[in-house]
Amino acid sequence: MSQPSPDAHEQGRGMDAHNEVMREIRGRNDATYDPTEPTRVWLDEDNTPDGVVQSLTIILNTGGCRWARAGGCTMCGYVAESVEGGSVGHENLMTQIQHCLDHEAENAEDETADLIKIYTSGSFLDEREVPAETRRAIAETFGDRDRIVVESLPDFVDREKLGDFTEQGLETDVAVGLETATDRVRHDAVNKYFDFSEFEDACEEARAAEAGVKAYLLMKPPFLAEPDAVEDMKRSIRRCAAVEGCHTVSMNPCNVQRYTMVEELFHDGGYRPPWLWSVCEVLESTADVDAIVVSDPVGHGSDRGPHNCGECDDLVQRAIKDFDLRQDPSVFEEVSCECEATWEYVMREETTYNQPLVR
Repeated sequence: MSQPSPDAHEQGRGMDAHNEVMREIRGRNDATYDPTEPTRVWLDEDNTPDGVVQSLTIILNTGGCRWARAGGCTMCGYVAESVEGGSVGHENLMTQIQHCLDHEAENAEDETADLIKIYTSGSFLDEREVPAETRRAIAETFGDRDRIVVESLPDFVDREKLGDFTEQGLETDVAVGLETATDRVRHDAVNKYFDFSEFEDACEEARAAEAGVKAYLLMKPPFLAEPDAVEDMKRSIRRCAAVEGCHTVSMNPCNVQRYTMVEELFHDGGYRPPWLWSVCEVLESTADVDAIVVSDPVGHGSDRGPHNCGECDDLVQRAIKDFDLRQDPSVFEEVSCECEATWEYVMREETTYNQPLVR
């Protein structure tokens, strides 16, 4: 990965001291990646406004998120997997897309996926990451599918860019990494530079293009105790669901990624990923909102991922996945473990000044 540095777009945003520290942490990474290979690709099932459908998820290997190169979010290490030099050209990006189509052809049991999800670990709609030529070519490539999701920070959401997809007849959604509806938490704990009002503006741009929005939230950024993180997620889900055009909220429990401030805190005993019981508590208590609410705890059961005691992690993860597809909170009544008592103690007693109480 090329050495992180701020540029004109990022100057004056976020916490300068934090960004300086993060650039030093990210600069320790000396790995390189092939610009013709996607970062990841997989087939799965997703809950959409049209029902549960088969999905093809693509993570393109680009030059990386420009905000992460300036310092960026406390928890996000995806830029560490980006291509050296800060950019990937059109031909190489389309070669990556072909690799993903080949993967689908080799692994899909029946027909092609109805839903395409494209992420860049930055902003697909940022033309420094994905040129306009490539965006239009990708829209044409998947024009025969039913729905597409593309990832972007709110300031790159533009009705004309989204029109490249909606004009193909695709139901189009923008996945916005909002992280929380609380501006102070987003600014101070996540180090993301925009306000909730800018998320609302992005939803308005999406509506103008007849597209929808999928809000991505982060459960338990650093510096929040477990009970504070849970309450912040409950408030954030309800606030997002109330915004016109935001039909889905995806709550992502924080995991410990390499070359991040979260990893530094984790190694020093100052951070524990959220409990899976906390994920269940949030999903169960917000099941009544007028939106699809889902969660995909990455790395569940590991020390660096959301976890309980180790004995019940897989069982609880299955209940969360079941809820994602059915939106039925009664699934959580079917799981229990002795470690719930420990989690309940943490929820009563843990504060910002004594966390984490339990590793």
